[in-house]
Amino acid sequence: MNDTADASDAAKSRVGGVVLCGGQSTRMGRPKLSLPFAGELMLPRIVRILSQVVQPIVVVAAPDQELPALPDGVFITRDDRPHDGPLRGIACGLEYLQGLADAAYVSSCDVPLLRPEFVRELVRRLADHEIVVPDENGFVHPLAGVYRVPLAAKAREILDAGGRRPLALIEQARSLRVDVNDLRTVDPQLESLRNLNTLEDYEAATERTD
Repeated sequence: MNDTADASDAAKSRVGGVVLCGGQSTRMGRPKLSLPFAGELMLPRIVRILSQVVQPIVVVAAPDQELPALPDGVFITRDDRPHDGPLRGIACGLEYLQGLADAAYVSSCDVPLLRPEFVRELVRRLADHEIVVPDENGFVHPLAGVYRVPLAAKAREILDAGGRRPLALIEQARSLRVDVNDLRTVDPQLESLRNLNTLEDYEAATERTD
């Protein structure tokens, strides 16, 4: 089945996408979302890859954050408290998608080797779960998972109680943790989980582009 057909299937099941880009990129030393990568900028690249599988896509940015040009149809919402971490960004993205999607693949903006097949496989496993996330020897990857949109309310409850970790949401929801080794059939080297935190990470990743 080609990417167009698969994207259509995802749209029928109302799975959208959330891309978080409001972090400070302190270890990288410059905004990750505008780093060049294989002829693209990082954020538009992630949006392009996701759009092959899910629609619509919402980008969650900090209040005054400058964003590179994005394709028509991509939504932008602003997280008024971005320093509270990714759980608040997840909540913002899911809230925006209410009425537009039933679930969303949540991604950071610094995974340029993300594979559509990886996203598609996690979406396929959602079934009657509320969350599907990769599990690597007990460590879950919350910014590479599929979340039911109504979980925005539970995320807000956790935040209001002082929680900031996505793991709290994962633990309180009907979650499926997928062993990363079971995902190697669609991403043998698990490149989709390779986020870039430092300049060294970035330089190494650029050497692995096709």
